[in-house]
Amino acid sequence: MPLRFYNTLTRREEEFVPLREGRVGMYCCGPTVYAPPHVGNLRTFFFADVLHRYLEYRGYEVRFVMNLTDVDDKTIRGALRDGVSLKEYGEPFVAALFESLDGLGVERADLYPRATDYVPQMVEIIRRLEERGLAYESEGSVYYDISQFADYGKLSKVDVSAGRRGERVAHDEYDKDDVRDFVLWKGAKPEDAQVGAVWDTPWGPGRPGWHIECSAMSMHELGETFDIHAGGVDLTFPHHEDEIAQSEGATGKPFVRYWLHGEFLQMDGEKMAKSLGNFFSLQDLVAQGVKASSIRYLFLTAHYRSKLNFTFEALESAEQAVRRVRTTRERLRTHPAVASPGPADQPVLHRAVDAALAGFAAAMDQDLNTSVALAELHALVSATNGRLEGLGTAPISEAERDAALDAMARIDSVFGFLRVADREVQVDGGLAAWVEERLAARGAARNAKDFAQSDAIRAELAERGVVVEDTAQGPRWSLA
Repeated sequence: MPLRFYNTLTRREEEFVPLREGRVGMYCCGPTVYAPPHVGNLRTFFFADVLHRYLEYRGYEVRFVMNLTDVDDKTIRGALRDGVSLKEYGEPFVAALFESLDGLGVERADLYPRATDYVPQMVEIIRRLEERGLAYESEGSVYYDISQFADYGKLSKVDVSAGRRGERVAHDEYDKDDVRDFVLWKGAKPEDAQVGAVWDTPWGPGRPGWHIECSAMSMHELGETFDIHAGGVDLTFPHHEDEIAQSEGATGKPFVRYWLHGEFLQMDGEKMAKSLGNFFSLQDLVAQGVKASSIRYLFLTAHYRSKLNFTFEALESAEQAVRRVRTTRERLRTHPAVASPGPADQPVLHRAVDAALAGFAAAMDQDLNTSVALAELHALVSATNGRLEGLGTAPISEAERDAALDAMARIDSVFGFLRVADREVQVDGGLAAWVEERLAARGAARNAKDFAQSDAIRAELAERGVVVEDTAQGPRWSLA
């Protein structure tokens, strides 16, 4: 079955065919480093992570680039407010980003270019645009003349007739449908120099506009045409529309072949955003006892192009689901298995593995349908529990056990929540000794037929996240 993505550019699902067989160039718009990321931002980066992982699962060699916007209106305002240089201002937020990405189990991109390192490439693009009659200088700044680019609006479907030549917008971000000539290069202001945000160019001292930055970074690292550009749906216009105009205007070539956009995370029906004040950072949530593995699982329950309402009730359900999958996997790992299948060997898990992997791939091939793919994992978990609880007459063989464990690992190589949950489970010697002591006390209570005490100890263990399985060889325990 071919891999298909919904392409915002064409407004339809299309079969994915990379420019170079077996290799993918992928770019995701990263954050502006003026504040720590919140979980709404992290949903976009998580979506890019799943896309990256699944491309590799399918056997592609992926070069993945995600930028860091370290010079724009917001970072300059913040640096001025704090009385520090632009670089000093951004560094703590870069560190906070990587702490959050690591906490959520997001695999690192191949490169995180910073806009301030690519000013020469930006200047070159603007120079080429001027040569082609697509850019003009005004009062020390350079603007893009959208009336000279016939394809302006093809990504966002914005009404280009609403714009009039000569009307300009110099702000990095502006309202939806505000169709005016946008700024490529901004003439220097005194406050820019105060924070070290001024570069010399053929048009005089100044600094780049926001949109030109991504064109320069992405094309320098991935080529003038590359396969996939991902980002939040709110970037479709103006940012991504302007990227297309700049890049294709300068090169005369198609810029990006597949545009993928992730939807918002919502709180109480509203977009989660710093400007609305209705956001949580990953660290905020972990401090309240929320597990990063639960957040990662919750993100998987909705398609990336669907809005997801973020609630603590949903996080609790996600935590229970993670615990169920992980507990089943641990039970299977420790379950005694026969070395080789006999003539009466049960093919239950082999069939379940084949069905789960096929269903997982079919769902993910259909524009990364993670919620359906997640159901396939749970079907395998249910089949595994059935075998562990004695479904059929033959014991579980090593081949059967290993096939199921390998399937869970392969699926989690894309989903990633089990790996995060494993990291969250930190068993130190003190906890292990306490568990063994309580299990011994429970065993003594059971031998004395004091089942009320036995149940009380089991509940005490459960409160600490300890799952107990009574087997013929004695109790086994694991952490949920």
